[in-house]
Amino acid sequence: MSLFTETYDVIVVGGGHAGSEAAAAAANMGAKTLLVTMSLQNIAQMSCNPAMGGIAKGQIVREIDALGGYSGIVTDETAIQFKMLNKSKGPAMWSPRAQSDRMRFAEKWRSMLEQTENLDFYQDMIAGLVIEDKKIIGVRTGLGFEIKAKTVVITAGTFLNGLIHIGEKTFGGGRAGESASTGITEDLVKEGFEAGRMKTGTPPRVDAKSLDFSKMIEQPGDAKPEKFSYSRTTNKLTEQRSCYMSYTSQEVHDLLREGFDRSPMFNGRIKSTGPRYCPSIEDKIDRFATKDKHQIFVEPEGWDTTEIYVNGFSTSLPEDVQDKALRKVAGFENVKFLRFGYAIEYDYFPPTQLKHTLETKLVENLYFAGQINGTTGYEEAASQGLMAGINAALKVQSKEPFILKRHEAYIGVLIDDLITKGTEEPYRMFTSRAEYRTLLRQDNADLRLTPKAFELGMVGKDRLDRVKEKQEKTDLFVAFLRDTSVSHVDVNPILEAKNSAPVNQSMKMFKLAARPQLDFDDVRKFPKVQEFIDANNIDDEIIEQTEIHVKYAGYIDKEKRNADKLSRLENVSIPDNFDYEKVKSLSTEARQKLAKIKPVTISQASRISGVSPSDVSVLLVYMGR
Repeated sequence: MSLFTETYDVIVVGGGHAGSEAAAAAANMGAKTLLVTMSLQNIAQMSCNPAMGGIAKGQIVREIDALGGYSGIVTDETAIQFKMLNKSKGPAMWSPRAQSDRMRFAEKWRSMLEQTENLDFYQDMIAGLVIEDKKIIGVRTGLGFEIKAKTVVITAGTFLNGLIHIGEKTFGGGRAGESASTGITEDLVKEGFEAGRMKTGTPPRVDAKSLDFSKMIEQPGDAKPEKFSYSRTTNKLTEQRSCYMSYTSQEVHDLLREGFDRSPMFNGRIKSTGPRYCPSIEDKIDRFATKDKHQIFVEPEGWDTTEIYVNGFSTSLPEDVQDKALRKVAGFENVKFLRFGYAIEYDYFPPTQLKHTLETKLVENLYFAGQINGTTGYEEAASQGLMAGINAALKVQSKEPFILKRHEAYIGVLIDDLITKGTEEPYRMFTSRAEYRTLLRQDNADLRLTPKAFELGMVGKDRLDRVKEKQEKTDLFVAFLRDTSVSHVDVNPILEAKNSAPVNQSMKMFKLAARPQLDFDDVRKFPKVQEFIDANNIDDEIIEQTEIHVKYAGYIDKEKRNADKLSRLENVSIPDNFDYEKVKSLSTEARQKLAKIKPVTISQASRISGVSPSDVSVLLVYMGR
């Protein structure tokens, strides 16, 4: 069959992180899939920093992996450093992050995609969409021919009418050295879609040979590096590359200010909104004028390259200003630039125009994922791509959609926030966005999601069996601690050594292990505990799960009860054709917001900005509750 005659189940437009996960998911679900990208050699390119994970983002990568996505595997196999962030805080805040070899990352992604059955590739720009009677039936390429499809997933990243800014220079492009994509936005607007513009940026890349690392603060990886994937990845990371940290100064800030009148951010040429939580250096200086310094993270791009990513110095200032100012940062006195920083503006579509499946409300069988929905970050994009790919395949197969709820995954929080609240600035995930973050930890993503992935056909029985074993052994260990007593004679020396109050009678191990002063290294000092661990082949992962369960049992149980309450409202559905105008006791704002967003459940309606608790009560009465 040729491109001219075949009808694909799923066509994925764009080969970034969202597109790669979407294509892999749809193909692994058994859908005949085509990935169309403007540059096959740039599949899954790390366009910005050479790292995956971080605060809340690491949890998302673990969830992608638990659901059968590829991001965690690729990150493990190409990592040059691993760190678990926030270890000084509670486990709900622990967030894995890995530096990757940028070239090997893209190479590994392409290799895995090429080995995926049911997946074809084609290099061309998609210049338009073929839509009939509000249903997509194919795409139109830059060469002018049509490819038929039952569903289409658009993951265009920053390419839709992309415009690059460096100082007073402006030129079209979706990424440095790559042309913008045109035609898709125009076709969607004709169909009634609302479009907007967003902005993001990237810092300079410099030559490591020109830097003096002795003037910087070394940032090594963890002494015992972990990994992202729950599968058996092979890269053990016995060696790691260090990152480094330096600081700007008042002198650097003064030099940067000299270029503000030539900055597209301040002279009005950039009118769109940039990411609040990843601002450019000029934005930081302007917004935080009282701060006399900002951190600069110096991140290697790989094992065998001298290219360095200057994290924290994202900018669209003129080249001469970038050069002059960066030379005043400690260690950068003799810096050689490989690429200057730039800003990029691009089209996005407010995500309130989507269903929870990421299918658009206006055009059937059309899905959006990634930056087209107003998000920023590889991880946010990849998770949306995974969910869009899964749901596109399910739609073709006439199966029920796959939707993750807020208490089930960070991915569920991300999509629900986008669909329900929308976004007017690039959306980035944080742990604070998840009201059930004690349940949604990075360590238990496999327990939460792998059974769902198995039902979908995204993972095999071996993965499911390992998850079951992990859960069974954790339950067994917790039960042992609940049932096993230890005498006060044996326990008091350990308690006193840790400045914990002694006891005057025998006590259950569970209650002792829950004390904040004790860790599980102390608990293992009791012969009965170590005997149990040895007899049942309990590994470090099970010990960590057990310790979290014991120490945070109260918090976990409370969040589970709250999640159960939420689930009851999730079960109260709202008909698609419900007429909010007839409910006169709703506030005017609530009627307008509800009619626009069209929530599918009372729970979703309650999260819409402008819908008050009294409005929710009114809806419950109308729904017969």
